Amino acid sequence: MIYWQIFLAFFIPGVLGYGGGPASIPLVENEVVGRYGWLTVNEFSEVLAMGNALPGPIATKMAGYIGFEVGGVLGATVGVFAAVAPSLILMIALLGLLYKYKDSPKVKRMTLYVRPTIAVLLGVIAFNFFVTSFQGGGTFHTIFLISASYVLLERLNVHPAFVIAGSLLYGALFMG
Repeated sequence: MIYWQIFLAFFIPGVLGYGGGPASIPLVENEVVGRYGWLTVNEFSEVLAMGNALPGPIATKMAGYIGFEVGGVLGATVGVFAAVAPSLILMIALLGLLYKYKDSPKVKRMTLYVRPTIAVLLGVIAFNFFVTSFQGGGTFHTIFLISASYVLLERLNVHPAFVIAGSLLYGALFMG
């Protein structure tokens, strides 16, 4: 029964909390503090502060922590799944609809319009990362990592995951 309660405590705010984490926090608090009494208001505020301090979506971090406190590892798994389930269900439904009409001229045209937008957004992100890298890591490290990544990816066909892991290791050893 506790796992069903954990599921409902995070699924319902995920459905009703339009806008993601900030919009669903009061709904989660109502479920966790008000309805089930798993945490006090003070404990919930501490979990919220901890969730805000860590990277990533706050709803999943809170669901994982509270689910673990209430139901152990399985509770954490159920909580995180419940937090992402509304988006997951909607994505599957929309992808099914898109797949159904994939040969439609309107869908093909929409896809053609979306591709350049995504390319521009990715370009802007890459440029921002580049500028931030120069400011935070310095010119030498930035040029070295760009050059090494290019050689590894384009010339030696190394898998991108290994290049990313190597860059993280380099940053930890030489820039941290």
